[in-house]
Amino acid sequence: MAAMKKPAVKKAPAKKVVAVTPVKKLTAIKEKFTKTQLVSELVEKTELSKKEVASVLDELGDIIERHVKKRAVGEFTFPGLLKIKTVKKPAQKARKNVPNPFKPGELMDVAAKPASTKVKVLPLKKLKDMVL
Repeated sequence: MAAMKKPAVKKAPAKKVVAVTPVKKLTAIKEKFTKTQLVSELVEKTELSKKEVASVLDELGDIIERHVKKRAVGEFTFPGLLKIKTVKKPAQKARKNVPNPFKPGELMDVAAKPASTKVKVLPLKKLKDMVL
């Protein structure tokens, strides 16, 4: 007897398993949180102790301060949410006889301003998308 060949069986390609993360249903908060309310909310959601959450928030404040203080990098990014940076404003000289923007036709004097450093907080994409 001649050996019979089995017909080739085509296998269906393996299906890829895609992990779908459930979308959190977030409710709007009607009144702003105090620090105590914020800590207790984080304790509830993260299952960390109150001391641990408070220390994380305090350390975050310290890290931001170390980024924006004098002779530091001058910029801190909270990933996805916001960027905090310092902007140096140069000194302005005093000016005399400047037109008054509030009373047309009248002249006024503008006092000198020393150089200063301002803090600028910029929203990033994730924070902008939360508002929409």
